[in-house]
Amino acid sequence: MRGIYGELIMARKFFSYFCISYLFWLLLYWPFGVDRIASLQGLLVGVPVAFLVTLLFGGVFARQPEKIFQAKRYFWFLYYVPVFIYYCVLANLDVAYRVLSPEMPINPGIVKVKTSLRSRSGLTALANSITLTPGTMSVDLTEDGYIYIHWINVQTQDVEKASELIVRPFEKILKRIFE
Repeated sequence: MRGIYGELIMARKFFSYFCISYLFWLLLYWPFGVDRIASLQGLLVGVPVAFLVTLLFGGVFARQPEKIFQAKRYFWFLYYVPVFIYYCVLANLDVAYRVLSPEMPINPGIVKVKTSLRSRSGLTALANSITLTPGTMSVDLTEDGYIYIHWINVQTQDVEKASELIVRPFEKILKRIFE
């Protein structure tokens, strides 16, 4: 029974990878032409291309591709975008103040923060969110869940306090999206 269950899981993953690859093909092929025959040919060519891509690269990217079909993850992503923009605008204003201020109040340094995210996709999204927020840049990510961040104005060297200031606003939502 376990063998059949394992094969079903593999088939489900393969189908998920195939659907993702074909959707990507459709995005590349967009917009569909006025000529219906050419459009149909392009759509049909996408099937073997997506199949080949799935065979070659199916296990490289997402470890659980079926999660991409869970609607709640898209809701949380749509929630995450304005939250990220809000913190990005705040950070932009903070950096602009520091640059335009005559005494230039900066205290640059590298801080260590802790994250509870475990998936590669979640950690990557968190590190990129931190880097895209002005005034902070992810420098290194360790296997035990620590991120080293260059911070334009180090307010604390304490791991918990720095994590609360830098990581927590993003981490809670990213956990719902990626894990």
